[in-house]
Amino acid sequence: MGGAVSAGEDNDELIDNLKEAQYIRTELVEQAFRAVDRADYYLEEFKENAYKDLAWKHGNIHLSAPCIYSEVMEALDLQPGLSFLNLGSGTGYLSSMVGLILGPFGVNHGVELHSDVTEYAKQKLDFFIRTSESFDKFDFCEPSFVTGNCLEISPDRSQYDRVYCGAGVQKEHEDYMKGLLKVGGILVMPLEEKLTKITRTGPSAWETKKILAVSFAPLIQPCHSEPGKSRLVQLPPLAVRSLQDLARIAIRGTIKKVIHQETVNKAGNGLKNTPKFKRRRVRRRRMETIVFLDKEVFASRVSNPSDDTSCEDLEEDRREEEVKTPSETKPDPPVNFLREKVLSLPLPDPLKYYLLYYREK
Repeated sequence: MGGAVSAGEDNDELIDNLKEAQYIRTELVEQAFRAVDRADYYLEEFKENAYKDLAWKHGNIHLSAPCIYSEVMEALDLQPGLSFLNLGSGTGYLSSMVGLILGPFGVNHGVELHSDVTEYAKQKLDFFIRTSESFDKFDFCEPSFVTGNCLEISPDRSQYDRVYCGAGVQKEHEDYMKGLLKVGGILVMPLEEKLTKITRTGPSAWETKKILAVSFAPLIQPCHSEPGKSRLVQLPPLAVRSLQDLARIAIRGTIKKVIHQETVNKAGNGLKNTPKFKRRRVRRRRMETIVFLDKEVFASRVSNPSDDTSCEDLEEDRREEEVKTPSETKPDPPVNFLREKVLSLPLPDPLKYYLLYYREK
């Protein structure tokens, strides 16, 4: 699946293309896609394909096409504080984007069939938390991944506000999937070759909407080759945050509000950031006309005196070169204002690093 939009040179250009094609339609989804670089979830030797609108598979590792993920994110209608279950969570790419929207008081669980992929997802999650420049811009709901067959989830599990299945669901498993959903919740899954959105409007009432035609590998059926051995999947517990963790969330939130207010005050005082790059002025050029007469070529320039601004153009270029400064030719590196504020606080270093989630930058 994929190929619906042009490839991008980087993650931002890929998102621009998805927006232009109307696959990304809301600001929350756009922010999440821009914050998580798709290439970080590829193996190093395949990263040149990361910004193409194509699915990628290597061994058990799999990523759906960006256009599919964007349709899924839009259909889920995610909001802060909701609970989310990702069936076939794979690399954790989708779960990480969802976590940026759910915020610190959401629930973010994933079930993956292959243990090696679960470990891969945990490594990628750790890398995102430690190194991503976007992490401090959001309040993150960290995903928790378990290994097992999503068709064997323990019957005593909780229900979720949002559920996504990343494999083709057979018709006989539709009711099982619906049972994972709270009343008012949304389930998105490939069902009978269609990406389908199902909303639970009551205890036994459902609304179904077909989104687009898709082709997914089907869910792998449970294997019962070892009689008597329990293979039920135990989902992560709904953990209660510690007082220490709640304090960290509150302190970071307060600091972000202070930074935002300082930015607003600076803007109100006329200290707006000037653009780092000047857009080059489009100028009319003299037109060259080439006339073919039999085997000879006659060339002439047709110009209008009012259009002949070559001298003005040269003077304009000269003035631009004179006023050009280093900041106009080279963009400044991004500044992590939250990190700077935390490090400037009169606190012991261990507490500062705790507030920063022990991140490297």
